[in-house]
Amino acid sequence: MFSKKMVMIVGVIALIVVNIIILSVNSSRYSSYGSFSYEYGRTAIFFIAPFQKPVTQFVQFLKKIWGHYFFLVSVIKENDNLKKTISHTIDKNNKYREIEISNFRLRNLLNFRKTITSQVIVAEVIGQDPSPWFKTIIIDKGKSDGVEKGLPVVVPEGIAGQVIDVSCNYSKVLLIIDRNSAVDALVQRTRDRGLIKGQSDGRCLSKYVLRKHDIKVGDTVVSSGLDGVFPKGLRVGYVSKIVKPDSGIFQEVTVTPYIDFEKLEEVLVVLDPPKHDFLSE
Repeated sequence: MFSKKMVMIVGVIALIVVNIIILSVNSSRYSSYGSFSYEYGRTAIFFIAPFQKPVTQFVQFLKKIWGHYFFLVSVIKENDNLKKTISHTIDKNNKYREIEISNFRLRNLLNFRKTITSQVIVAEVIGQDPSPWFKTIIIDKGKSDGVEKGLPVVVPEGIAGQVIDVSCNYSKVLLIIDRNSAVDALVQRTRDRGLIKGQSDGRCLSKYVLRKHDIKVGDTVVSSGLDGVFPKGLRVGYVSKIVKPDSGIFQEVTVTPYIDFEKLEEVLVVLDPPKHDFLSE
């Protein structure tokens, strides 16, 4: 009818109760009955003593479990609160770090702006063409800000591209690494000219460079100002590879842009590009 486990639990509880009652009675009668009470107490202890230690240990065990339970509940709550605090702190640190990085970029942009004699406007990159065949970006400035089709777009590292489409508040910029882009440029050291065309690998190719020109890897390439779009003297990239075919009058010059277009976030649109020198003396 009753399980063995239930019987054991009831037995232990009964033993504890009897133990407490006998000891209490023994203690209360000790002073009233003298030696008889003393003999009675000894007899009671003789029978109870073997069970006293395991009963005491069991009671202490229950106390520890009960205490540990409340302790663990408290620790769990404290741990949850600490996790929330840490998560909130990490989130705040990330925001502060992002603000710091953004301020650093903007300081560089503003310092570069001081070297430009033309009127410029700062624009934020808000979109990028996902197609692998076209290299364009969308900026948050348009006709209402004075942006027009054909204007050059620059950053401190050099030429970024050219505005090819304009709406009221947004514009599309064709990057110089697009195959449809073309920049008339020259090697800064030798003054040898070439036409910079975008390539699919994110680099550019300087076309129509004569074989006789002494161009070396590492030479800086700048805009010549002769294409009527990009002002003279702005960096395009550096010569990273030279191939001179066995035949023909031209050599193949690969130019790697200084700009990391994957990390482009802010740009300057030149609203009134000068016809000659781009940078102030």
